[in-house]
Amino acid sequence: MVAAGKITMKAAIMLLFFLNFIWLYTYFIDHPIPVNVHFHLHQHSLPEATSTNNLTDNDQHLPLTSPSLSVSKSWPILPSYLPWSQSSDVRLRSCEAYFGNGFTRTIDLVSRPTTDFQHKFAGGGGWFRCHYSETLRSSICEGGGVRMNPERIRMSNGGEKIEDVMGRKDEDELPIFEAGAFQIVAGERLEREKKKKLATAEFLDAYVPQGEILRHTMRELIDSVELVGDSDFKCSEWVEEPTLLLTRFEYANVFHTYTDWYSAYVSSRVTGLPRLPHVVFVDGHATTRLEEMWDALFSSHRFAKNFISPVCFRHAIFTPLGYETALFKGLTETIDCDGASARYLWANPNDSKTARLSEFGEMITSALGFPADRPRSPDLTSDINILFVRREDYLAHPRHGGKVESRLSNEQEVFDSLSQWVSNHSGCKLKLVNGLFAHMPMKEQIRAIRDASVIIGRSWSRPHSHGFCVAENHDP
Repeated sequence: MVAAGKITMKAAIMLLFFLNFIWLYTYFIDHPIPVNVHFHLHQHSLPEATSTNNLTDNDQHLPLTSPSLSVSKSWPILPSYLPWSQSSDVRLRSCEAYFGNGFTRTIDLVSRPTTDFQHKFAGGGGWFRCHYSETLRSSICEGGGVRMNPERIRMSNGGEKIEDVMGRKDEDELPIFEAGAFQIVAGERLEREKKKKLATAEFLDAYVPQGEILRHTMRELIDSVELVGDSDFKCSEWVEEPTLLLTRFEYANVFHTYTDWYSAYVSSRVTGLPRLPHVVFVDGHATTRLEEMWDALFSSHRFAKNFISPVCFRHAIFTPLGYETALFKGLTETIDCDGASARYLWANPNDSKTARLSEFGEMITSALGFPADRPRSPDLTSDINILFVRREDYLAHPRHGGKVESRLSNEQEVFDSLSQWVSNHSGCKLKLVNGLFAHMPMKEQIRAIRDASVIIGRSWSRPHSHGFCVAENHDP
């Protein structure tokens, strides 16, 4: 009886061990651990034996090779924030339709999976949809189970120093997409076909129209997307966190870059991202100082061609071009819209007023570490800062030699005269600030604007200048 009891106990332990093994096996089948889930900033490797707690300023630009280091940044608290929830009540060509969430029509090209099994991307869990704005005549699209094939995107690598690629043409830096440059896993929903185009020409004309844009790269990107089966969907790397895919054109011009920042911000809000996304530039432009702001506004950035093999995204957002924002359309269209505080609009809804630009201005200042809400009150005891914004010769594009076409012909003479006037003025405390923005980090540019009482400078006939765009963050 004793021996029999020992055998029974041993059998029970083995049975429990076996059942535990089956449970663990089932759990990890349903919750696979992805390979290479990190989001690199660059293609180099983090040196061995480097403590992440002792990184120098230069080391901060090295890749994030650990999932614990690549966590997305949180949204800052913005005093002018108002909810971005979708509503069909947004009036056509209203302030909210132009500057906020006017993307009121959602079109599903590949529906989200309806079962837990289909949610596993190895089993047909891809999806794709677009949110269309009739006011802006553009769409913010998003998808899951998306694979990018860098070898099917023809363009320069991007991210080089301008001095190293002088003479390179613009067209070499813009993407040309081959069929299948982007793919979505459709699994059993693909039926008998091995591959199928995602979007028809009719869909693109209706929801991603060419308009007056000569090279609509986001339309071309979506046109390249293929639906593929499970066996054709293999990834060497997964990006687990939401990622914006976007193409820049005038990447060294702060006005056009401002429209790209705004489009990326709106796309993040419209798609309801819980944290700040990563950014992938689907272009081959050289690096500029303005990328400091991309890293401040979002969790990280990387160039598409820096991925050396196919990479898959759990959640990819296809960001509209800067040309499709209200900021750019306002150059040729009349937008009847006035500014108002978020507190006022919360108590008194009015679709002919908006706080969205204040909200985005606070996003920029918060990203750079400044207080988002700084009340300005007159202080007669302090200096009155007069900011003179200079336009200098600088290397902006590989295609030109660094000559600015629009500037004051006697700029130095004007600055010297102002300097002499300020030094001789005895009525109040004046300080003339030499705004050499081309040589100043973005944070110092914003600081100069925020501290200025008067801003002087030569701009274009349209508001394309550096000073104009940075002054968006200046309190009246």
